[in-house]
Amino acid sequence: MIDSLEYINDFLYFVFLPYEGQGDNTMLYCSGINLDRFLPITKGRHRPLANPARRGLQLANLGVRALALEKDASPKALKSSDCAEIVPKSNGWYRDKLLIENVPASLPGDILNYVILNLLGRVMHSCQLNEILPDKLPDPEELQLYLDSLCVKYGDEMK
Repeated sequence: MIDSLEYINDFLYFVFLPYEGQGDNTMLYCSGINLDRFLPITKGRHRPLANPARRGLQLANLGVRALALEKDASPKALKSSDCAEIVPKSNGWYRDKLLIENVPASLPGDILNYVILNLLGRVMHSCQLNEILPDKLPDPEELQLYLDSLCVKYGDEMK
């Protein structure tokens, strides 16, 4: 059985949980992004209903599927509420989830390293912000401080 893995802060969350009753190497992948928290960075830099943070998560999660397939795992769409206990109760969250079967032990860590920096890169690129992202994934608290600093910088710019 592969252990759970989580990366959570006020801006985003990515969680891998063993999926009970589906075999030892089946995991639930839950992801979400707080659109309200990203608003100082994204506001005024996109058309209505084209939020770069939301679209960034959608595209990054397509990359998660590709990475899983590369590692001989099988990602599958899931229509249940299995991630409900992870999802923060406040509004403003966009969420996604996958069931991934045949998960090798290295896959959750590989996905975290890929998906978070890929998501942030997509947000910065689509907002046309020339920000230098970390080369390696910082811990959740460090990333939150970094994103908070961008919110201050770009939130003040919009005033």
